[in-house]
Amino acid sequence: MASAAEQLAANINFGAFAKAEDLKKRIWFTLGALLIYRFGTFIPLPGVDAAAFAETFQNNSTGILGMFNMFSGGAVERMAIFALNIMPYISASIIMQLLSSVDKRLAELKKEGEQGRKQINQYTRYLTVALAAFQAYGIAIGLEASRGSAGPVIPDPGWFFRITTVITLVGGTMFLMWLGEQITARGVGNGISLIIFAGIVAALPNAIMQLFETARQGSISTFALLLLLVTMVAAMAIIVFMERAQRRLLVQYPKRQVGNRMFQGDSSHLPLKLNSAGVIPPIFASSLLLLPITVASFSAGSAGAATPDWLTVITTSLGYGQPLHMLLYVVLIIFFCFFYTAVVFNPQETADNLRKYGGFLPGRRPGAQTAQYIDYVLTRITVVGAIYLATVCLLPELLIANLGIPASFGAVLGGTSLLIAVSVTMDTVAQVQSHLVAHQYEGLIKKAKLRGASTSRGRK
Repeated sequence: MASAAEQLAANINFGAFAKAEDLKKRIWFTLGALLIYRFGTFIPLPGVDAAAFAETFQNNSTGILGMFNMFSGGAVERMAIFALNIMPYISASIIMQLLSSVDKRLAELKKEGEQGRKQINQYTRYLTVALAAFQAYGIAIGLEASRGSAGPVIPDPGWFFRITTVITLVGGTMFLMWLGEQITARGVGNGISLIIFAGIVAALPNAIMQLFETARQGSISTFALLLLLVTMVAAMAIIVFMERAQRRLLVQYPKRQVGNRMFQGDSSHLPLKLNSAGVIPPIFASSLLLLPITVASFSAGSAGAATPDWLTVITTSLGYGQPLHMLLYVVLIIFFCFFYTAVVFNPQETADNLRKYGGFLPGRRPGAQTAQYIDYVLTRITVVGAIYLATVCLLPELLIANLGIPASFGAVLGGTSLLIAVSVTMDTVAQVQSHLVAHQYEGLIKKAKLRGASTSRGRK
């Protein structure tokens, strides 16, 4: 027989949604915040010649700029005030997580609970400002050195342009960071993830329309188009299945006595996700592989400078569809999958927490033996998760490279964008369902109180 929670979840319908006023306010707030974000991606950076920059971006769109443009919802292509997007904050968060695993002071802060978490978040904000300022200054220098056929990208270069660019781009990143925190607190879902999700989804319709237009013109075959679409649908189904997959370790708690009463031992599960690293491995792998291509493109287009022969060889070998590119892509995804899993999940800390609360794994002694077993299981499921990530991210790239599909579609229709879009959608839907379940429970409790009050009045 289904439990009360399962029955409640099964009874969720549009009627329950219509009565959940708090949930509707949260959804409207989330949509409004994302609308403000999309509006900001169309506000151009002051001092930039839009036509000259559009030409320069077109020549570099297959590099790392194409991937950043996808994450920013086209803000890089338009060189808008949100061109840096939320990426400096994500980089700062990852750096702080890495430092927390090697620095004793940060590790102690992490164990202090809410107060320590607030302090680490403050350090993350400071690091975000520093990274955003560094990247914004690099963008200003790069823009001043770029030229199009119609003239320079920056008509009036100098320190005034550099300072205004740094202030504008850093301010845009900090505003998006604040907006993401507001969505998390007052909306539905994780705000930072939803901002990246909105950028990817905004670029999808245009990319799909261009793909169909390319097929209509005969540049790619109908078979290649259908194969790519079928692969994308299959990849989304695999992502949904694998992201929900868990390895549950049985945790038992011994009998305990409270006063004169003896309580039976309870049992629960320790869930280990098949993909604990999330979307971090493919993002890092793509960034590292596309960086040489971008450097070569800028060096070739900046003030007529010639590209060194060794850099030309590297960029040719790392191009889309090349065997070295595919091999390094898979190797980097697998490496970052294991590396990031080791950073975010500590088996020894988990074993210590279990022992602190009296829990144990059947057949394993608390402490070191439990930590070894958790590490044993986690390593083996991470192998499966790494293979899954590599397959999902590599298969669309193979099709795009070998079926004559332009490489410019790779960033939007690739496995990384699908992985982010599907994962964020699943997380948001799960939070909506949890709000509906909580609302129904509140309704049942109120009805029970009213019935109890009417019964007591009737007896009087």
